[in-house]
Amino acid sequence: MPDTFLITGAAGKLGRLVIEELLASGKVAPASIVAASRDLSKLSDLAAKGVTVRTADFNDPASLDSAFQGISKALIISTDALGEPGLRLAQHQAAVAAAKKAGVRHILYTSMPQPDDSLVAFAGDHLGTEKAIKATGIPHTLLRNGWYMENLFLALPHALQTGKWYTSAGQGRIAHIARADVAAAIAGALLSATEESRTYTLTGSETHTTEEIAALASAATGKSLEVVHLTDEQLAAGLEGAGLPGFLVPILVSFDANCREGKIAMATGDAETLSGRKPKSLEAFIKEQAAALAG
Repeated sequence: MPDTFLITGAAGKLGRLVIEELLASGKVAPASIVAASRDLSKLSDLAAKGVTVRTADFNDPASLDSAFQGISKALIISTDALGEPGLRLAQHQAAVAAAKKAGVRHILYTSMPQPDDSLVAFAGDHLGTEKAIKATGIPHTLLRNGWYMENLFLALPHALQTGKWYTSAGQGRIAHIARADVAAAIAGALLSATEESRTYTLTGSETHTTEEIAALASAATGKSLEVVHLTDEQLAAGLEGAGLPGFLVPILVSFDANCREGKIAMATGDAETLSGRKPKSLEAFIKEQAAALAG
């Protein structure tokens, strides 16, 4: 009997890309892919391609029980519930419980690098979810996704407009990876025949400092960009002054602190191992997105 694949968060950017990779592989029938979301109207285009769609609300255990029924391999994509402490972990634990109840054969989960040794404010959500998955005894694949190249849109456009990039990351290095390359790696993990539990850290192949990223952005856009180094406290004050939501400020500051302390400096070959293709370089991504980044 062929495998059935459940993708939670299928209406999100990563979930959609994973499904597109599965469809493009030609190794799985569309009907064997179950796209799950709180809002089925956002999945109508996937349904038109023959993908099975189901409702899955991480705050509604009954909907999760239904979504996981008859599933061989389940990809649990971490939610974006960051505004309420404890909610995200509770959501993930509910999904893991539903997977176990339904008899899922293999669980895959999108975690983050080194959740057990990280300064990122929400690392505990990922570590707690990993522990919940391991406690089920079900074979699993932990996909510790590195920082997306697309996340640079949170800072670079404004920095390029003002000519200054404020950061507390110091000389910390990071190997950004394109979301599409993460999706290709996850699809490879889903299609793998292995039943063993494994952990992969998905990053780009090269690390960069903030200055190096700024130089790439400046060269691609023709705009000068100065990196201004701040303390965590100064960065937090600036973000608060810019009107960012209160819960988001410590999260963003923790990203820079984590980078500064070298806890996101790894560059692995795991993405290429799983997808069979080399990840896009940061230089290529910035050149492609130069017009959008420059505003």
